[in-house]
Amino acid sequence: MLVVRPAGPADLDHLLELAILSGPGFTSLPEDPDQLSERLDVSRDSFQGALSPQERWYTLMLEESDTGDVDGVGSVKAAVGLKRPFFSLRLSNHTQSSPSVGVRLEHQTLALVNECTGWTEVGSLFLKADRRKGGAGRLLSQSRYMLIGAEPELFAENVLAELRGVFTPDGACPFWDHVAHKFFPMEFDDADRMTGATDKQFILDLAPRHPIYVELLPEPARAVIAKVHPQGVPAMALLESEGFRPNGLVDIFDAGPTVTCQRDNIRTVRDARPLTVRIEAEVEAELPALISTAGVADFRAVRQKAVIDGDTALIGRDAAEALKVKAGDVVRVKS
Repeated sequence: MLVVRPAGPADLDHLLELAILSGPGFTSLPEDPDQLSERLDVSRDSFQGALSPQERWYTLMLEESDTGDVDGVGSVKAAVGLKRPFFSLRLSNHTQSSPSVGVRLEHQTLALVNECTGWTEVGSLFLKADRRKGGAGRLLSQSRYMLIGAEPELFAENVLAELRGVFTPDGACPFWDHVAHKFFPMEFDDADRMTGATDKQFILDLAPRHPIYVELLPEPARAVIAKVHPQGVPAMALLESEGFRPNGLVDIFDAGPTVTCQRDNIRTVRDARPLTVRIEAEVEAELPALISTAGVADFRAVRQKAVIDGDTALIGRDAAEALKVKAGDVVRVKS
């Protein structure tokens, strides 16, 4: 059985393996044991409530309960941009016209902004290649929203997700090569690492001070603005199914899109119901349901069969063991 559970310091080897597999441009999964170790400490302290709500960064692991193998990772950062700026490029449309010569032009520009301060971010969604079918990705993705819905007051009213931009099969990034690198004369991996490990002052120091006209950029750069990395297309589809939509912001290095949704309008947050647990050896139900614990501290989630009867959820013994709940406890269920 697949179960989503909190990540902690003991998961360093698992998280490092996933970071290496994720490849370039996955800023929230750096191939740096020290950064990952610090992140896992933060995750532990977040689930234990040892940090103030806005400092919390919850990391979740997708685990095979029988073997203990970890196949994926996801996260929820309670608030971005409070201690370090959350920079993006805003893609804006402009119209210019000259009636005297009968010309009307549409232009797009990119400008550095810091617009999402205090927003909650869902991210770090990554699965091993052999787990990207059969619903594992959907379970891991939706578990983040079940976490938010368990105690929504711990999270911001607006939620965002950043998606990785386009890279070529040989690892090159067209937007970085033709645009961002002109302002950040370093390797992409170094800029990516510094984004996660520093106060981002280098971005403020070096980023363009004036809007960039998209029409003046080389075609390879124009073609990838607000486009998703091929590996991120399924993640984008999952986000859209929850109600997320592009908001006109893109990443400053790879031009991947940002999507947003109001917290209470996220489909899984809105539709999941708190129900009292009943347990039987086996449950007869046509389709499995998304089931999670009802609190953040002990959060766990599975997709298993459940029968809903009024305010009661009948679940199987295996599901109860995976969730670590007993009869009479409250779970949250989304059919």
